[in-house]
Amino acid sequence: MEYNFEITETLSKQIAVQSSSVEEAYRIVKGLYENEKIILDASDFIEVDICERNDSSIDYFPSSNSLISPYFRSPDRAFTLLHGDCIELLKQFSFKFDMIFADPPYFLSNGGISVQSGKVVCVDKGEWDKGGTPEYMDAFNRAWINVCRQKLKDNGTIWVSGTYHNIFSIANILTEQGFKILNVITWAKTNPPPNISCRYFTHSTEFIIWARKSPKVPHCYNYDMMKQINSGKQMTDVWHLPAIARWEKTCGKHPTQKPLAVLSRIVLASTHSGAWILDPFTGSSTTGIAANLLGRRFLGIDKEEEYLILSQNRKREIEQISNFTLFRKKIRDIAILDGKGLLSMREDVFNYDLPF
Repeated sequence: MEYNFEITETLSKQIAVQSSSVEEAYRIVKGLYENEKIILDASDFIEVDICERNDSSIDYFPSSNSLISPYFRSPDRAFTLLHGDCIELLKQFSFKFDMIFADPPYFLSNGGISVQSGKVVCVDKGEWDKGGTPEYMDAFNRAWINVCRQKLKDNGTIWVSGTYHNIFSIANILTEQGFKILNVITWAKTNPPPNISCRYFTHSTEFIIWARKSPKVPHCYNYDMMKQINSGKQMTDVWHLPAIARWEKTCGKHPTQKPLAVLSRIVLASTHSGAWILDPFTGSSTTGIAANLLGRRFLGIDKEEEYLILSQNRKREIEQISNFTLFRKKIRDIAILDGKGLLSMREDVFNYDLPF
């Protein structure tokens, strides 16, 4: 079509487009404008700088020299994986997420042992979890929290899982960088591994810090939904939930894999259907599986390719409708809400997408 100033002016008030190819511009414009009355020629928007969308909490577009290529993207575009260092990759594109869940290294791999299935086993996770000095831990946590903050909407929240080994460092740095800590969830495992040394209390808990980006901007908290899954009572900050079940490990397992029961509750508590969720240390992508089971969209990043392969297989597993349905029935919180007809799988009207 001919260049239309009126349409261009309308778009300029709502989106920003800077594209390096017709294909890229067409994808962006088509994804953002689904009004069938407006038909756009992508060539009108090539290399055109248009003013930012008024909502400063949303940042959709890549820099023109972004070279990011997904390691994996599902056919429904609701599950994307990147291979590499999250700190470096997150700097390379502009996009803001509704929620972030992070399970960073605990720096625990120092030759310890535990019991699994009745056998004494080494608990080392890998080179990525080798212990460092307190200064190193603080520097690492400061770096990834800083870049994640830049990728979070102003009304977004972050959840960070840890143990007493790293959670104090994380809490201090979240506060230092301007986050407001809302809760420290205590996940009390109903089936913790035994304490074979018998020299201290059995480690049966992990901690999950929940914080919002801005002290002044309201965040999403689905209070009534949390009451519904807690027998009509206010949900407390102590969650009695089991560790991962056998059916969650059919594609293989990650050494620090979180159960879907925990991540599903986190997703339900702090996002709406259609939300974008980031996990910068995705591991086996329990975050992404929970997100997709609940109609949210997901980006996961990991340095270890073996875990990205595992994540990919887990996503393919729930693409089978029988597994999708079965998983939703097995996760207690989801089953309760499904039974009451309280879960919506509708995506947001404004269906924005990742810029790569």
